[in-house]
Amino acid sequence: MHIKRKTVLTVGVLALLATAAWALTRPAKTRLVASAAVPVRVMTVVEQDLPRYVTGIGSVLSLHSVVIRPQIDGILTRLLVKEGQRVNAGDLLATIDDRSIRASLDQARAQLGESQAQLQVAQVNLKRYKALSIDDGISKQTYDQQQALVNQLKATLQGNQAAIDAAQVQLSYTQIRSPVTGRVGIRNVDEGNFLRMSDAQGLFSVTQIDPIAIEFSLPQQMLPTLQGLIAASEPARVDAYMGADTEGEHSDLLGEGRLSLIDNQISGTTGTIRAKAEFPNSTQKLWPGQLVTIKVQTALDRNALAVPPGVVQRGLDSHFVYRVNGDKVEILPVQVVYQDSDRNILKGIQAGDVLVSDGQSRLKAGAQVEILKDPPQTIQTADARVQP
Repeated sequence: MHIKRKTVLTVGVLALLATAAWALTRPAKTRLVASAAVPVRVMTVVEQDLPRYVTGIGSVLSLHSVVIRPQIDGILTRLLVKEGQRVNAGDLLATIDDRSIRASLDQARAQLGESQAQLQVAQVNLKRYKALSIDDGISKQTYDQQQALVNQLKATLQGNQAAIDAAQVQLSYTQIRSPVTGRVGIRNVDEGNFLRMSDAQGLFSVTQIDPIAIEFSLPQQMLPTLQGLIAASEPARVDAYMGADTEGEHSDLLGEGRLSLIDNQISGTTGTIRAKAEFPNSTQKLWPGQLVTIKVQTALDRNALAVPPGVVQRGLDSHFVYRVNGDKVEILPVQVVYQDSDRNILKGIQAGDVLVSDGQSRLKAGAQVEILKDPPQTIQTADARVQP
């Protein structure tokens, strides 16, 4: 009896253990089956032309900026322009008292008339003396003296004409005209003041606004690229923005210009090279002295296949991506042609391929995936930037 009871107890314990094991293992299997598909996010590869850019900080410069200064001493009699007014090259800006210069001009003209009359008389006498010298009516010495007088009066006549020309130049200085087309700056002198040529301040400045230039610096490593852009048949495009964000929704494009020149030397202290671009500026959004962000197009990749950086995975000796094929993924080796902080341009993929963009840490070749319901991502922006 004791042995039977012990056997029954043992069988019961074993049955309980079996039941408990079955109860514990069944939910685990269910969870394992349920978690077999790895949730991932995907994107679709799109083929498009992608320009490359380099960005930097630039300063807006006027192509022509002139400080208007007097070229003679005198009283400022009239100011014919207002501050901020647009003027054209040759427009009269101001006048200086010209009475003393006009008197000098009249005096020089009178002296010229006197010299002309004296020369006319001397030439008549010379002609007469020449005829008399043939018959020895006068001495050779008298004829030579008359010839010297004629030459002297001719030189005096030239001196009188030079004095007239000088007085006319001085008179032209009494009318101050704009040397360039541009905008008048803040006035420093009012009408009635006595102006001197030695005054360093000047009356005001005239600054050309349209077209305008932007000077900027780039790392010296960009020199070969810039030289290629300068040598190209079509100048490289340069965009100017207000602020550092050139891609955001609220980025303010100030103007579109063209690369015009690069400096003839690299700065030894900063390791940068200066370059300049010229911009049409009819809207006058660009203003001399303004700091802007510039973006230079350095290349254009036609029919490029680009993906966000997170799509590309790095193996031991190569790069690869996970491509979705049905409900599973496969490993696809790729070559990175170009990369930056925004995107990688790849070889080895095709337009329309669906690639895993998030969730790669749990994947391996042939793994089953569950694509999340978010809409597939596509490359919407057709540019790539290189930060200097």
